[in-house]
Amino acid sequence: MSTKINCNGQISDNLSISFYDHGFLFGDSVYEVIATSNNVPCFLNEHIDRLQGSAAGIFLDIPFDRNRLIQEVERTLQAAGNEESYIRIIVTRGEGDVNIDPSSCHKPNVIIYVTQEKKYPAENYVTGVNLAVVSVKRNSSDSLNPSMKTGNYLNNILAIMEANRSGAHDAIMLNAAGCITESTTSNIFFCSDGTLFTPALNCGILEGITRRVIMRIAEENDMPVEEGRWPVEAMISADEIFITGTIKRVMPVTQIDGKMIGSGKPGSISLKMARLYDQHLESHARLYPS
Repeated sequence: MSTKINCNGQISDNLSISFYDHGFLFGDSVYEVIATSNNVPCFLNEHIDRLQGSAAGIFLDIPFDRNRLIQEVERTLQAAGNEESYIRIIVTRGEGDVNIDPSSCHKPNVIIYVTQEKKYPAENYVTGVNLAVVSVKRNSSDSLNPSMKTGNYLNNILAIMEANRSGAHDAIMLNAAGCITESTTSNIFFCSDGTLFTPALNCGILEGITRRVIMRIAEENDMPVEEGRWPVEAMISADEIFITGTIKRVMPVTQIDGKMIGSGKPGSISLKMARLYDQHLESHARLYPS
């Protein structure tokens, strides 16, 4: 088990970042986190699609094309030699003057970090987690668009700090209209009368890759899914809630602001979706062996 860091094609055990890199100074960067199954990167092409989309959204040119990115991820995975891995790809604006104007930055840095897989506590999946609706509103799409996965995470950091102060596992963030958006690093689903509901992209959310896969799995299993705009009350009165993400996969939610959801235990649909998602990852690994 080891950690390896690839910076612009050079693999090492450690990395020093220049003080002048605007990714360090201002969070001027984009990134992706990728899990593995049988140490095969899950949905690597989808993650690269989103990385490239985020970079285009902040007018950042990635110096590596798709094939080179895939090659460097595979090289770094092999160098680390873990059974399962956590992969993080970061593209920073690069070095420039100590002011926010990026015009002095001429050489973006591509960093690939690979370490042993990260897992949430097993208890979270057995008992479910508690979320808190926080006062921190999600960034609006016409300010810092949540559809871009950037290194500037203060909006989410302030939200999870508020949630933690209340004893919650994570936050539920609303938009300016008071509609549900997402958790700080997760998409949200709730279930009522056998139908899955999830906030629409135009609520101001990241289009999660796990979210997309869950919606596809639901469709394949004849489970209705509706995207829309809902107030908190619609979610709190639901039969079940779960959150999704690359590392957490499908995690049941059993309390919001201390109020019990459904029976207060992970529901049958949440557990079914978790099982089907795990099976999907195993199938993906068989289709794309290393």
